[in-house]
Amino acid sequence: MPLTDESERSLDDRELMRSIAKGHNSELGRLYLRHQEKVLALAYRILGQWNLAEDVSQETFLRVQRAAQAYRPDAEFTTWLYRIVVNLCLDEQRRQKRMPIDNMQMTELLRITTDHPGSAQEKTEQTRSIWKAVKKLNKRQQIAVVLHKIEGLSHAEISKQTGWSQSSVESLLVRAYRKLRKELAAQKEI
Repeated sequence: MPLTDESERSLDDRELMRSIAKGHNSELGRLYLRHQEKVLALAYRILGQWNLAEDVSQETFLRVQRAAQAYRPDAEFTTWLYRIVVNLCLDEQRRQKRMPIDNMQMTELLRITTDHPGSAQEKTEQTRSIWKAVKKLNKRQQIAVVLHKIEGLSHAEISKQTGWSQSSVESLLVRAYRKLRKELAAQKEI
């Protein structure tokens, strides 16, 4: 029996997953409404294309539904959910040959990431340079940087969400930030 409107407000993600596991698929809609914006944003930041991010977002919640009976709340639900997103994004990147960021994609990236001070033109150019440099990183480094800098996750949280060891995450970030500094310095010299 689906839960009432009054009781749904107090349900946490784990309780919703237990309800979905019992066959109450309407509860998936509540999880979707609660998490879809963050799932879509994370997928977009990794993939750089809205259409691919939307596909990953939809597939994420299908996988949540399919895995409901096997779900064990050993960690935060969002950690488990974001790991699904990251894995699906990695799968998608393997299937897609990445194209350069086009103007439409750049506009969306700018809309999401322009929160630093300065004139609009400076923000645009700085953000363009940063994203251009990020796209030159290998895929694992890109994901680590997006999760760390944009999503604000700690090394331990990134490790949980990706399945990579914490030392691997730290190493990826050190190498990624070193490459980013070099690339941005080279762009300034041009």
